Amino acid sequence: MAKKKTNFFKKKFSKLMQKKLVMLFMAIILAFVFLVGRITYINASSGDKYTKTVLDQQQYDSRIIPFKRGDIVDRNGTKIATSERVYNVILDVKVMLSNEDYVEPTIEVLKSCFEIDEEEIRTLIKENPSGRYNVLKKGVSYEKALEFREIEEDEKKYSNVKGIWLEEDYVRTYPYQTLACDVVGFTVDGNVGSNGIEASYNSVLNGTDGREYGYLDAGSSFERTVKEPENGSTVVSTIDLQVQSIVEKHVLAFNEAHKNEFAEGEGSKNTAVVVMNPQNGEILAEASYPNYDLNHPRDLSAYYTEEELEAMGDEEKLDVLNNLWNNFCVSDTYEPGSTFKPFTIAAGLENGTLTGEEGYMCGGVLHVGDHDIHCSNRKGHGPQTLKQSLENSCNVALMEIGESLGAEEFCRYQKLFGFGEYTGIDLPGEGSTEGLLYTPENMDAASLATNAFGQNFNVTMTQLAASFCSLVNGGDYYKPHVVKQIQDENGNVTETKDPVLLKKTISKESSDLIKDYMLGVVQEGTGASAGVEGYDIGGKTGTAEKLPRGNGKYLVSFIGYAPQENPEVVVYVVVDEPNVAGQASSTYATELASDIMEEIFPYLGVPKAVPADAAEGAVTN
Repeated sequence: MAKKKTNFFKKKFSKLMQKKLVMLFMAIILAFVFLVGRITYINASSGDKYTKTVLDQQQYDSRIIPFKRGDIVDRNGTKIATSERVYNVILDVKVMLSNEDYVEPTIEVLKSCFEIDEEEIRTLIKENPSGRYNVLKKGVSYEKALEFREIEEDEKKYSNVKGIWLEEDYVRTYPYQTLACDVVGFTVDGNVGSNGIEASYNSVLNGTDGREYGYLDAGSSFERTVKEPENGSTVVSTIDLQVQSIVEKHVLAFNEAHKNEFAEGEGSKNTAVVVMNPQNGEILAEASYPNYDLNHPRDLSAYYTEEELEAMGDEEKLDVLNNLWNNFCVSDTYEPGSTFKPFTIAAGLENGTLTGEEGYMCGGVLHVGDHDIHCSNRKGHGPQTLKQSLENSCNVALMEIGESLGAEEFCRYQKLFGFGEYTGIDLPGEGSTEGLLYTPENMDAASLATNAFGQNFNVTMTQLAASFCSLVNGGDYYKPHVVKQIQDENGNVTETKDPVLLKKTISKESSDLIKDYMLGVVQEGTGASAGVEGYDIGGKTGTAEKLPRGNGKYLVSFIGYAPQENPEVVVYVVVDEPNVAGQASSTYATELASDIMEEIFPYLGVPKAVPADAAEGAVTN
């Protein structure tokens, strides 16, 4: 058998065939040796060139294309927050050092075109000579990018400029600096909204990054695939930029005018204004003093000297910034004072405790429980009708009304009006008054008496403004809101934020009666200085003594509306700690409100009052 096997292989592979196989094997070995030698030679002579090509392909293999964050615009489409295209200057040190002839021309362009410090560049070269991605400067303008593009294209003059490239990016800008800073908010690194609409609509404003895959240049056969970014949506706010501008102008002028009177010449602790449409809950303007520049939200130089800032520790500075960024209109709670009195009277009218025919005798003080509680007029107002008790802001009459309502009914209406609950406004940081209101179980006679005229419980400006709107619009309580629409980047409406009617607080009959009383407040009572010639304005003043009592600190306010029939605008002004002699006077708030209303009413087209003789003539005819 062995012999037969040997013969088989001899027949299978002849001598000629065996020689051919040996020659083929030798050829393969020689080719392999040649390739190894060639690769070694290429690596030695041109390794940097091919390494650059490979690394360039890798670098651009998955390049992120940033999305554009959506704009925030006012109700008329004017941009109040936008993202502008900018460029980051990137230096590929490895490429620049691949030829010594590249170094100086490249450094010169970085200096002349982008104003980058030469020492910084040379330090980078020394510390990271193989770095492929080094960000030398951020936020370069489009004009500078065009200038550099001309340099890139001028191969004759700038042929040795290598390793510089521009990366697209966006920077958030606020064209009106401080305007509506509390409502708009700002962004921090990574397109994260901080405060205001920027925070509450962050996911709507943000888009999705795109990517670029592959590499393509004049001498390459590689394909390039681009997945375009999805840009963020535009948020259309309810804010009217013109109204907002008028409000902020007068708030600033008020504090500047009284700065010498204010303690330490710094102005009030807070001056805040809310302007609302009572027919749908839209906020037309919302402002507070002090404010800040949205483009530089950490800049405190407007309020502190350089020496004061240097003396501050990090924690102290952070506290100052948080106070500055705080939206007083939404976040702070305080005792409302007499601006709450219309709610107490409205509750009595609505549940039948009051008819409008009541009379009261004010002697300047009322003994309730174990306490003597004084009226604002310590000498007493004398006899008062129900309407006069509101016009003259009589505490004694309101305490008697509170007693007639009783703790259970008073607390029920307090809750119905929305106090002690979140309004649900679409802004972050809404202050909570939960737990700050009495219940029928823990409300004694003195607490009921003081609550009836607006002391010993807390509200927010948004709470009181939203509920006041229901008092004057016929009893409809709308959810307050600052956004009315969402649009895609092409301006197509993708979502409409319709007004949300949450509940009914009082009847139209009660609303009409309480409006008649509040018209008297401005025409004949404590709110006379809030009047504007030609307009029927109703409203209520407020003066709340802050805790601890007797410390001489007050919060004064005024809330008003116009016109008398079918009110179109509500204006609420709060001056927290006027810090002046005689600060327990609501005139600081009423005069500021008057200045604001005098300018915004004509702009908004609020109808003027019809003169009595003209009205009579119309009836006669």
